Amino acid sequence: MYARVVTWEGAAADAVRAATEEIASRAQDGPPEGVPAVGFTLLRDPDAGRVIAIGLFKTEDDLRAGAAVLNEMTPPGEGMGERASVDVYEVAVDVRLDG
Repeated sequence: MYARVVTWEGAAADAVRAATEEIASRAQDGPPEGVPAVGFTLLRDPDAGRVIAIGLFKTEDDLRAGAAVLNEMTPPGEGMGERASVDVYEVAVDVRLDG
């Protein structure tokens, strides 16, 4: 499995909250069309104006296909600041616990 990790920085706290709430609402319907993701996690620190999005993909080909679509998208509303980085990782461990 592979992870695409995107960091945004420099947004106002209210813009971060609004954008991430909109993304959370949209995520309930699954990934955007053309994005073959198998998982998604969105981390936010509104007071620091920072957001991290982690998309999970089964294969490198899926990741590349999803990245092509995601690179053309912009966050909703006033957004989440400037895209500071886009990194790719091979997932070594992925544990989900229900509690």
